Amino acid sequence: MTHLESEKPQSAGPGNFFNEMSAHELERFLDFVSRFMAETQDTLLLGMPAREVPIMVQLMRSHLRGRLETPSSLIDGSGLARGTAHRLIEDMVENGLIVKRPRTRSGKTFSLHPTRQMIDAWVNYLRRVKSLLGTAFGLSEDTDYFFGASYLATAAVAPLPVMPSKLYLPSGLRILLHADAGFMAMQKLKRQFEMHFGTEIEVRALSIDRLHQEILDNARRSQSRYDLVTCDVCWMEEMIQADAIRPVDLPEGSEARDLMDFHPEALATAQRGEVLFGIPVQTTPELFLYRTDIFEQFGLEPPRHLCDLVDCARQLHNPARGLSGICWNGARGTPVGTSFMMLMADFGQPVLNLSRVGNGFRDQQLDGEELTPMLDSPEALEAAEFLVELLSWSPPKVLLLWWFARAGGLAAGRAAMAYSYTQILPLIENQPDSPAYRRTGYLPHPTAPGIPRSAPLGGWNICVPSNLKPARIGDVTEAARTLTSAAATKLYIENGSLVSSRFSVCNDPVVAHGRPVIATVDQMARAGQLQTWARPAVPQFNTLVRILGEEIHTMLLRNKKPTAALRDAQARCERAMGL
Repeated sequence: MTHLESEKPQSAGPGNFFNEMSAHELERFLDFVSRFMAETQDTLLLGMPAREVPIMVQLMRSHLRGRLETPSSLIDGSGLARGTAHRLIEDMVENGLIVKRPRTRSGKTFSLHPTRQMIDAWVNYLRRVKSLLGTAFGLSEDTDYFFGASYLATAAVAPLPVMPSKLYLPSGLRILLHADAGFMAMQKLKRQFEMHFGTEIEVRALSIDRLHQEILDNARRSQSRYDLVTCDVCWMEEMIQADAIRPVDLPEGSEARDLMDFHPEALATAQRGEVLFGIPVQTTPELFLYRTDIFEQFGLEPPRHLCDLVDCARQLHNPARGLSGICWNGARGTPVGTSFMMLMADFGQPVLNLSRVGNGFRDQQLDGEELTPMLDSPEALEAAEFLVELLSWSPPKVLLLWWFARAGGLAAGRAAMAYSYTQILPLIENQPDSPAYRRTGYLPHPTAPGIPRSAPLGGWNICVPSNLKPARIGDVTEAARTLTSAAATKLYIENGSLVSSRFSVCNDPVVAHGRPVIATVDQMARAGQLQTWARPAVPQFNTLVRILGEEIHTMLLRNKKPTAALRDAQARCERAMGL
C-alpha cells in the first residue's frame, strides 16, 4: 500500500467501522445512549437537579454496606460546598428521599438514611438500565450479568429500607439462634441490622440439642434472657404447651397479605387456628442428593424408588476409589432417630397413627388414636431392614455421621449420593473447589412403589419468649417481622444462605441465578411436595426421636435384631405418649 492509498478515506459501509463495529451496532449504541440519558433524567433524578446524584449515591452505598451517615459525613463526602450540600440534603428530606432518624432520645442528633421512595427509584432505574443494556448488547442468561428481558420479567426484591425511628431496646436486641450456615449469614449481617434497628444486637448460637434445652430452661426464668429465639418447626407444639413462646400479633392490611408470600407448609408450622406463634425464617426440606457427573458416567438414572436407590448405591460403591454409595445420618441419638422417622415416611407410614388427609397426613393438634406409635407396623420393619441393607454401601463410619458430616462426604467427593437439609448445602453450592460443585442433582426422597414422593420439611421459626418483659414486646415483634421479611431473606442468601421461606425471594432474579437448589425447593413447594407429617408436631417429639435414636443405633450395631429393636422402641414410645 502506498502512502497516498493509506490516506484515502475509509468507506462508511457496514462492517468497516474500526474493522470491528458494524453500522447496525453503532446505531444500537447511539440509541442506547439516548435512551439511557432519558431514563436517567426521568427515573433516577425524580425531577431533582443532577448535582444531587453524588449525595444519593453516597447515601445508598452507606445504606447497603451498613455504614452510618450523619449530616456532616454526607456533606463532607459530597464534594460540594457545605452550604450547597446542606440545602440539597434538606430539599431531599422535604421531598421524601431522605429520612432523619434521631440518634438519641432528645432528638438533637440524628442519622440520615434513604427512604423507601429513594430505594425504589434506584431499583427501578437499575431495572430499566439492565433492560436497555440487554437490548443494546444482546446480553443473555448465559452471562454472569443479570442483563436481558427474561431476568427482568420477574420482580426483584428491593433492599431493606431503614426504620424511620430506632427500636427502643435498652441493652440491645438479644437473639438465640441455631448454629448452622443459614443463621451464620444472619450473623455476618449483624452490623447492617444494627444500623437498621438503631440498636446493638447480641447473638448466641447453639447446636440443635443444646438450643432445644436452652429455650426450655429460659422459659423457667422469671424474665427471658432473650428477645427472640429460633424454634425448630417440630418443637412448636412442645414450646406452645410449655408456655415457652407467646403469640405474635397478626399484622393487618398489606402486612397481613404479606403472610401469603410464605410457603404455606412453613407458615402452618407456626399457626394454631388463627393464632400465630412464630414467623418462618428458614424453610429447609431434606432432599435426596446425587452426583450428576457420576450417574452420567455410569449411565444411571437418579432413583425414584427405594429399591432403585439400593441398586445405584451397590453399583457406585467403590471403597478402593474412596467412593461410598451413599451418606446418611447414622450417629446415635437425634441424627439416626430423625433418619428413621423420615424413612418410615418414605415407606408411607408416619411414626404415629396419623389421620390421612389427601396425599399426606394430619400432623397437628393430635388426639386419641392419632397419638399411638406405629413402630410395630410392617412399614417400620421394612424401614429398619432397609437401613441394615444400606450399611453395606455406606461409609465405614456411617454410624458416626450427622448432618454436616453426611453432606460433607458428598461435598468432598467421597460419596455418590446423600440426604441433606438445604440449610447445609452451602458446603456444596458455595464451594467452587468441591468435586460436587455444579455437579449435584436435588430431588424429593425416593419412596416405596405407590408412595408419593415428598421432601420432609424442616426449618426454623423466629419466636418471642412468653416471659419477655412487656415493655419490649412491641419493638421485638417489629424486629422479628424485619428479620423474616423478603428483603432480609434475600440478604441472607446473598451472604451465603441457601434457604428461603418466601415465594417472592425464590423468584428474585438475583437469588435464582446460580443457585439451583432454591428454584428446586420453590418448585416442590408449588407442587405440594414439602410435607411436615414425617415429623409430627407433638410435645413428646424430642423424646420419640431420642428413643428411636437409641434403639435403631443399637440395631445397626447388630446388638439387636430389627424386630427386637422395634418392639422395644414401640413399648418405650407408648410410655412416652402416656399410653
